[in-house]
Amino acid sequence: MFTNQMVNKILSNLTFWVLLAITGGIVLGHLSPATGVAMQPLGKYFIDIIKLFINPIILVTIITGICGMGDLKKVGKVGGKALLYFEVVTTVALLIGIVVGYLVEPGVSVNTDAVSKGDISKYSGAPVSISWLQFFKDNITIQVLLFAILAGIVLSKYSKKELILKKIYWVSKYVFRGLHWVMKFAPIGAFGGMAYTIGKYGIATLLPLGKLMACVYITMALFVFLILGSILHYYKISIWKFLGFIKNELLIVLGTSSSEAALPSLMEKLEHMGCHKSVVGLVVPAGYSFNLDGTSIYLSMAIVFLAQVFEVHLNMEQIFTIIGILMVTSKGAAGVTGSGFIILASTLTATKVIPIEGLALLLGVDRFMSEARAITNFIGNGVATIVISNNEKMFDRGRMYKAFGIHKEVV
Repeated sequence: MFTNQMVNKILSNLTFWVLLAITGGIVLGHLSPATGVAMQPLGKYFIDIIKLFINPIILVTIITGICGMGDLKKVGKVGGKALLYFEVVTTVALLIGIVVGYLVEPGVSVNTDAVSKGDISKYSGAPVSISWLQFFKDNITIQVLLFAILAGIVLSKYSKKELILKKIYWVSKYVFRGLHWVMKFAPIGAFGGMAYTIGKYGIATLLPLGKLMACVYITMALFVFLILGSILHYYKISIWKFLGFIKNELLIVLGTSSSEAALPSLMEKLEHMGCHKSVVGLVVPAGYSFNLDGTSIYLSMAIVFLAQVFEVHLNMEQIFTIIGILMVTSKGAAGVTGSGFIILASTLTATKVIPIEGLALLLGVDRFMSEARAITNFIGNGVATIVISNNEKMFDRGRMYKAFGIHKEVV
C-alpha cells in the first residue's frame, strides 16, 4: 500500500518525472510521428537555456578554485595529468571498439538495400584533418576555460583579491540558483527530445542495423562498468554509487541526447561529493572537448562495421593508421556540428580504403546511438574528475560518504 507520504515523495522526485517524460515522448513519437517531430523545440530550447549556464559556471568555478588552491604550480600539474588521462582512456576506448567490432562482426551480411541511403553530400567533401586554430575559434567553452585560468592566476596574485572574490561568490550563488530553477523543466526538455527522435527516425529504422545498435550499447555499458568501474574501484569508490548519485543527470542526457544539458549540474554534484572546486572547473570543461570515451568507441566500431559491410579487409598497418588518425580527430568532436559524421568522413578519406558512401548506412540509426555516446562521455568525465581529485589528494572522502548516504568507511 502506498501512503500519502510515499506518493508525495515520488511526485516530488525529478527522476520520476524525467522517466515519465521519456516514456511519454517515445509513445507520442511512435503513435503520431508528425506531432513528435513538432515537439523538437521543447528539447532544443531546454538545451539552449542550459548552455547559457555552462560558461558562467566554468568562469566562477575556476577563478574561485584557483584562488583557493594557493599553489599555482598545482594548476598546471592538474591540467597536465588530466590531458594525459584523457589520451590514455580514449585510446583504450578506441581499441575496445575495434576489438569488439571484429569479434561480433556487426557489418557482416548487412543488406544495404534495406537501409535508407539518405543525403550524405554534406559529408563527401569532409576535411582530412581538423584545424586546431579553427577548433579553438569555434569552441567557446575552451576559450572561457583558458580565460578563467588566466583570470584566476592574475587574481590570486592581487593583494585585494578578497573583495573581488566576495562578488564572484555572490554571482556564483545566483547562477546556481537559476540553474536549479531551470532544471525543474528537465522533464519537458526530455519529452521534446525523445518525441522528436522517435517521431523523425522511427523505431523501425533500428531493425536493419539492430546488430550494430546492440553492439554499440553493450560495448559502452561494458566500458562503463568494467573499465571506468575498475578505475573507480582502485580508489575504493563504487561505480554503482556514483551512477546512482548522478541518475537525474543521466536521464536528462538520455532524453535530450546531449551531455551539455546536464554539464553544469554534473559540475555542482562533483563538487558536492568531495572533488575540489578547481579540479572540477579544469577537468570537466576540458573533458567535454577532449575526453570523449563514448564517441571514441562509436567511431572505431563504425569504421570496422563499414569495412565489414563492403567486405574490405583491413590489415594491421591500416588498423593502426585508423587508430592514429582517430586519436587526433576524435579530440574536440563536441565542438563541431555533425562531428560524428565529419570525423568518420575525415578518417575514411584519409585511409582511402572504405567507400565514404557507407556513411549513408549510419544516418538512420546515428541519432539513436547518440544517447549511448553522450551518456558514456558524460560518465567518463565524471570519473576523470574523481580520479584527478584523488590523485592530487584534493578529494574529501567524508563529503562523498555523506553525498552517497554511506555511514561507514567502506564503499
